[in-house]
Amino acid sequence: MNFPARLIQLRKAAELTQQALADSASIHVNQIRRYEAGSAQPTLDALIRLAKVLHVSLDGLVFDEHERGPSDDLALQFEAVSGMPEEERRIIKALLDGMILKYQAKQITERG
Repeated sequence: MNFPARLIQLRKAAELTQQALADSASIHVNQIRRYEAGSAQPTLDALIRLAKVLHVSLDGLVFDEHERGPSDDLALQFEAVSGMPEEERRIIKALLDGMILKYQAKQITERG
């Protein structure tokens, strides 16, 4: 789903008219219409205000549900890691950083 469709869906789910969303987000109603028509892109400031009014994260406003974030199995693992002591989390982060760099280096060497 693209941004205009997602904005319309979230606005309607919040039971807001374009005018009510515009008023709540301090954005002119014509801008809301342009965003929903796909003829204009909001600034970061406008996105933040829209997300606050619609009670969603910026990711929730900009990305599809499964477009960002870890898969379910990784999400559970990250949740478990978040409950660990700081030192353990630092070690796990360093391991992940190393594996990511290794993967990226492999991708580069395979291309060249």
